[in-house]
Parts: sequence; C-alpha cells; structure tokens
Amino acid sequence: MRLIHTADLHIDSKMQTNFDPAKAKIRKDELLQSFENMVSYASSNGVSVIMLSGDLFDKTHVKKTARERVMSAIDDHPDIDFLYIKGNHDNADFIEDSGEIEIPSNFKLFSADEWTSYTYDDVVITGRELTEENARNLSGNLVLDRTKINIVMLHGQVSETFNGVQNPIVIPDFRNKNIDYLALGHIHKYQLEKLDDRGVWCYPGCLEGRGFDECGEKGFVLLDAEGGKIRTEFIPSSIRIFHEEELIVNPEMTMSDIISNAEELLSDIPEKDIVKLVLKGEINTDFDIDLDRILRTFSERFFFFKIYDQTVIHVDYDSFINDRSLKGEFVRLVRDEELSEDEKGKIIDLGIRAILGEEIEE
Repeated sequence: MRLIHTADLHIDSKMQTNFDPAKAKIRKDELLQSFENMVSYASSNGVSVIMLSGDLFDKTHVKKTARERVMSAIDDHPDIDFLYIKGNHDNADFIEDSGEIEIPSNFKLFSADEWTSYTYDDVVITGRELTEENARNLSGNLVLDRTKINIVMLHGQVSETFNGVQNPIVIPDFRNKNIDYLALGHIHKYQLEKLDDRGVWCYPGCLEGRGFDECGEKGFVLLDAEGGKIRTEFIPSSIRIFHEEELIVNPEMTMSDIISNAEELLSDIPEKDIVKLVLKGEINTDFDIDLDRILRTFSERFFFFKIYDQTVIHVDYDSFINDRSLKGEFVRLVRDEELSEDEKGKIIDLGIRAILGEEIEE
C-alpha cells in the first residue's frame, strides 16, 4: 500500500510579507497548484491515502474559490482517501462554512474527543485533534494492535516534556505504543527521527515556502507499507524555492567586486526562485555599498529579490594613533568607549562624515 504524508499547506495565505499584490496573487495560486500537483502525483503512482496532518488552510475565513479547488481535487479522485486532522491554523470549521460546496465522501475526519481509526487491510491510521483539554492525557487511551502497521496522525510540537511547549506532543508518551510511523504536522521543515525500536516520527514540512524562514526544497513524504514495514521517501514538490545567501565583503572590495561575487554566488539559482542576499563582513569608513545598483542587477533575474546590508565598519585604529586632527581625536575617544566593535564603527563612520561636512542620511 502506498500513502502520502503532507501537512502545513496554509492554502489561502495572504503572501504579502515580501510580495506586491500581483506576485502575492501568483504565490497564493501556486499554493493551490502544489496541492493539486501532489494529488496528481498520488493518482499516477498508486497512492491510496493522503494524510493531511493539519493546517490545510491558513486563516479563519477561507475564500470560496480556494475551498472549491481543494474539494474538487479530492472529489475528482474517489480512489484516494484524504484523511484530514485539524491544525492550530484551521480555526474555522470550513466544512460547515462550505455552504453549497458538497464535501466528498473520501474526505475523512478526526475528532478531538477520542482517537479515530481508519483501516486499510493491515494498515491502521489513527488520529486525534490536539487541544488544551486533551494534551496532557493524549496518549493515555491510545491502544494499537501490534500485529498491524500502525500510523498515528497528530498536529503539534514534539517535546520531551509537557511544560513550556505550545501544542505539545510529548514523544516519550508515544514510545512503545506499537507505532510504526507518527505522521506529524506543525513544523515546516522535513524531519524524520527515530521514535523507538519499532517506529519513527516525521514532519513532512510544507509543500511551498511562504517566507525566508522557510528556505530550501519543500515537498511531501511517500510511504510504502508492505510486509509489516514502512519505507519512506521525501518527494520534492516546490514550484518556487526561497533562498537566503550570504556574501562576505572585505575592505579591499569595490562595488564591481561585490557584484561579480554575487553573480557567482547566485549563478546556480533558477530564475523562477525567490532570493534574499545578505551582505556580511567589513567595509571601510569611506565606502558606501550601492544597494540600489545590486537591486537593479538582480531584481529582474528572479521572481523576487531583496538585499540586506549587515556589514560593519572596519576601523584601522593604528592609522589614527599619530593623527592630531579633530578626526583622529574623535576616533581615539570612541575607541576607548565600552562599546561593541560594530557600534564603534557606526559611530566613527557618522562622526567622520559630520566632521567632513558630508550629508548624513537618516
């Protein structure tokens, strides 16, 4: 038997943190496309069950068009069961809010009140919605047949203890429970770890990154359950990938050097992707990095490009030891202050510009 484990799709997200309205609309549509692409993959590869481990949608009020596309993809594949467990972002009961949208019979749910199981030959998939009320005793009445292949679905944060964690899934409580695969949602990065001598726990991550805190390839997990065992494979699915790249700058570099190095650093990133370039390292007090020039160079190359300047001012204190000018005296005064080198550099840069009568940008 083949299954897919996915979570944290966050369909109908606003997508406006980084993008203008036009590109936000494109990315919103691509979240739905990724879901539809995954369903098509499942249909073409003999998948019988798709496990949705929470946060299918992103907000309280989901647009009708988004609900329709999701339900249509499910309804168009009656040979696949979609097992859905609510996550912390699935605040609204979008099923009851669907109005005239008919919920397909192959869209199956779980409850917060008790564990619910769905059986497919020797594979049993059991799940429960995590709430504040049931979190402390979540695993207490979970009883699984050790002769079956047992998959358990939950949405929350894995932890070794209950205290201090929001939406906790206390991993020690689920050890030695005859679990072969703990299908989790909540963390947006793929992670597969050993649960006990029998099973593993897994976050599949999300299908598409929505910000620069979700860089790298995203996708879903394909499971093959056969002969009492489960084999897993991560399947990449991203339409676009977020990249955050660091470029180290040194005081000897010119603007041409910086752009040339950036060209080389970003050369292997596809043009359809989303890129943030972070400049780090040191620059001289009399050197201004032309961020607009860098933006002009790369903004048209990628779907979206942004740049952060995190360089610090390099101060050669030795060169000011014998400088008897006001500038030299100022540098020596700042040098002796109990400040970080970064703070000293910024103060010296501003001070020297003021002494030389340069205009200082706020």
